[in-house]
Amino acid sequence: MKVKRIVANIQTKKISAAKRFYERILGLELLMDHGWLATYGNSAKMMVQISFASQGGSNTPVPDLSIEVDDVDEAYRRMKKGRFKIEYALTEEPWGVRRFFVRDPFGRTVNILEHL
Repeated sequence: MKVKRIVANIQTKKISAAKRFYERILGLELLMDHGWLATYGNSAKMMVQISFASQGGSNTPVPDLSIEVDDVDEAYRRMKKGRFKIEYALTEEPWGVRRFFVRDPFGRTVNILEHL
């Protein structure tokens, strides 16, 4: 048996709030909309991963989601322009990533990162 996919499910009564953050700013596509469930993604092939952590690195809190992008500086600029709350400033970490933490519309901490 192989795990084929892992999906993050975020409970909310305001599903439409995902559109601005996840579609307009991060560029994900609306893949499925059942009214009670909206799924965003893209057609890129990705590795299946799930992480367990005692801290978020550099003594930060563990983020709820981690999203790898190809241009973290552009993602940071878009989040600031969109007035989303930056929880951890754009930082180059000793383990080879540049990242920042931002609060999504549902109060989740999202780690946006780019591998160096």
